Amino acid sequence: MPVLKKIALTVTSAALLSGLVLNPAVAADKDKSDDKQPKPPGVMSSLGGERLSMSGSQVNLGPGVPVLPKGLTGRSWIVADAENGDVLAAHNSHWRLPPASTLKMLFADTVLPALQPTQTHKVTEGELAGVGEGSSLVGIKEDHTYTVHDLWLGVFLRSGNDAVHVLSEMYGGIPQTVAAMQKHAEELQALDTVVVSPDGYDAPRQVSSAYDLTLIARSGMQKKDFREYAATASADFPGEKKKGKKRDSFEIQNTNRLITGDIGVDPYQGIAGVKNGYTTHAGNTFTGVAERNGKVLLVTVMNPSAEESHAVYKEAAKLLDWGFAASGKVTPVGELVPPKSVDTGTGTSTGGKGAAPAAGADQGTGGRAEAAHASAASKGSSGVGVALAIIGGLLVAVAAAVFLVNRRWPLAGLGGRSAPETKDTGEAADQKEAAEPAASVGESTGKPADKA
Repeated sequence: MPVLKKIALTVTSAALLSGLVLNPAVAADKDKSDDKQPKPPGVMSSLGGERLSMSGSQVNLGPGVPVLPKGLTGRSWIVADAENGDVLAAHNSHWRLPPASTLKMLFADTVLPALQPTQTHKVTEGELAGVGEGSSLVGIKEDHTYTVHDLWLGVFLRSGNDAVHVLSEMYGGIPQTVAAMQKHAEELQALDTVVVSPDGYDAPRQVSSAYDLTLIARSGMQKKDFREYAATASADFPGEKKKGKKRDSFEIQNTNRLITGDIGVDPYQGIAGVKNGYTTHAGNTFTGVAERNGKVLLVTVMNPSAEESHAVYKEAAKLLDWGFAASGKVTPVGELVPPKSVDTGTGTSTGGKGAAPAAGADQGTGGRAEAAHASAASKGSSGVGVALAIIGGLLVAVAAAVFLVNRRWPLAGLGGRSAPETKDTGEAADQKEAAEPAASVGESTGKPADKA
């Protein structure tokens, strides 16, 4: 009998150890759980893999695979290989949450191809009337003329909702822009995403997910001008025009602290964008792309703890460090799916349970211009030295045959140089006062606006 008890104890211990290997964050999740904090839904989309529908951290530990970073507080996050689409690790990655200004990545990916960068536009009072109270602004003035290039710098660097609204009007108006963004999200299979405002300002029902934001960033980074804007550290922006005097300009800096750095945050080696955000109900959100030793990774973090300053950047940096250390050693827990229009040889692109578009998604027919346009020269701007051109003919275009063979897009060669450290100008919150939170999320953070 003692021998049988010993055998039973050994089997039980092995089973428990196996469970921890499959889901190593279970114990940690229990330790840091708070009954007052929102919990992920019981059923999430399995698009990209069944493991991605599960709550908690998903990672396959094994020989040589580093453990996940300690102290991660983000409600949702994901680390993925930007080129082959492998999801290296994830945490509630399909949880539909308010996206804040990371939704501007979808706005840019949708609208950029439709507007020539050298095109000029005189801003009217009405174009700025719908900008939400407390929005982050680049400082656009009515009755002043700007180039499309100027406006995109305002979107990417200062997260300017005023610039978004002007570009939306140039595209055909807010409703058409929202409809086109929703249609493009569905084409990318970003099916957790519901677009209500083009700038990411809090609005009822507006949601996305870490998985979707990563898909959107991966798509945007295929575009040369998108990459250049996302990687720009600082630029000169047109100021007010006074009668009889030459028009002034002022410097704007990128609010992405992994590019520019800040107190307690160093510029991340190899960072090349993409977008940060903050609203009252979204908390801090961030999607980034970085290269190290020829490996390109994407990371998204949504709504980490507000108790630590710049937590979203610190946790993103930790996850990138982990991803570079684990790459080639860890078995993926899922994949970033290709757009619907990309033929992967399976005939159709399908997902698992919960893979349908998010409830309330606009099924409108808002069009999207597909024609590519030349990128404007970034005069007066200093970038991070992103060498994103496709090297030696490798993956020249996003062709179906190339995607079928390599399962990846042309995202090689990110240069690997860190952003120059620049003087801090402060980071504007996307908004101080927000509309009611999305009903489908069922939560309100009640946190004060970012004052960093």
